[in-house]
Amino acid sequence: METHPTSLWEATAGDRPRRPAVAGDIAVDVAIVGGGYTGLWTAYALKTTDPALRVALIEAEQVGFGASGRNGGWVSGKLSGLDMLLADPRGRTSAIRLQREMIDTVSRIGDVIYEEGIDCGWAHGGTIVAATRPPHVDRLKETIELRHAVGFGEDDYRWLDAAEAQERLHTSRSYGASYTPHCAAVDPLRLARGLADAIDRLGVDVYESTPARRIDPGMVRTDHGDVRAEVVVRATEAYTARFPELRRDIVPVYSLMISTPPLDPATWSQLGLQRRETFSDGRKQVIYGQRTDDGRLAFGGRGAPYHFGSRIRPSYDSEPAVFEGLREALVDLFPVLEGVEIDHRWGGPLAVTRDWLPTVTFDRDTKIGWAGGYAGQGVATANLAGRIMSDLILGRDTDITSLPIVGHRSRRWEPEPLRWLGINLGLAMSKHVDRSEDRTGQAPRRRSAVMKRLIGL
Repeated sequence: METHPTSLWEATAGDRPRRPAVAGDIAVDVAIVGGGYTGLWTAYALKTTDPALRVALIEAEQVGFGASGRNGGWVSGKLSGLDMLLADPRGRTSAIRLQREMIDTVSRIGDVIYEEGIDCGWAHGGTIVAATRPPHVDRLKETIELRHAVGFGEDDYRWLDAAEAQERLHTSRSYGASYTPHCAAVDPLRLARGLADAIDRLGVDVYESTPARRIDPGMVRTDHGDVRAEVVVRATEAYTARFPELRRDIVPVYSLMISTPPLDPATWSQLGLQRRETFSDGRKQVIYGQRTDDGRLAFGGRGAPYHFGSRIRPSYDSEPAVFEGLREALVDLFPVLEGVEIDHRWGGPLAVTRDWLPTVTFDRDTKIGWAGGYAGQGVATANLAGRIMSDLILGRDTDITSLPIVGHRSRRWEPEPLRWLGINLGLAMSKHVDRSEDRTGQAPRRRSAVMKRLIGL
């Protein structure tokens, strides 16, 4: 039997006994399928709004098993696909509201963590994205300028010159950086487990080791019994691809991570991140990192291939060539880490829609709701999605139920083998663009345009 590699977050959080599986048929008001952030925040919002509701959450493995417990721990005000909405005058007003809600969501999550006493290493230090190559400068400045043009100020998004950037993040090369305060670092698994404990206290029935085999109006069928419910919420993110009828709605894209042991203060003085800012740089191939609350450096990226037929397997969480590429990128950014041990290597799938925008949808006829497609930005977005889903289920007309992600439907991904060819070609081209920029110091605009057409980036 395949097993996925142990993440840093699992190793440091320790083993936890599984909650019981569903045992026989049960009936509730709301059944939530999926024990990641979307399901947890939906349950939390429902029970804090209407404590009388009978809510059950069922999870195939353990709470936080998927991307929610294996990600880079960025509680970010960024939303995938939002730049496209902000740049379009036709929907700009609602896109601005969405960006403001995402900013507010970061603080909301911090408030819940404090109120519920969740120990998850929360640090609201913001995000710094370094320009480590000359072409990065224009790309990063364009993002800032777009937000300034629609009303956000220097307190929200600002450019740091090379000297200011180096004060915060001591990269080997610096041409400046973008900075936003609207991000926090957390241990994602401890956050997921803490939320599960919180909804336990609120009276939600949480079942683990209970895979959903079929979702129908009013019914979730499992191997251990049927869960009857007036409302069913599908919160399965990348694992949505395991439902044959939904396989083209999202693609599971793998993101892998590595981490160091705790680093001594002298090393950290040569790295920066004194406020525990999350960090990245301006390359096309996504990388991301954070300084953990116990002084490690956790670092990840998306160099893994897309697997034919949207397959998901534990063995895909471990790609030795990708791990080595991450180590090389980390040392390139921070030469002081040459020779430092990498003590954990892990990964997992996240869900990407065809236009990179997530959705929160509730069908009032079938009373089935679904949310997801966060493209790696789900730690904060799932909180907003859960609050929206709660309002939709309860029939509440609120400011957030009219946001542009509500009821949004991306067009479906192409059938195979076009999907496999297009996505992997796009991923390969992102590497080629980065290598070309390393070599020439110029952005290859034609290849960038082709890559955007293939995978939307």
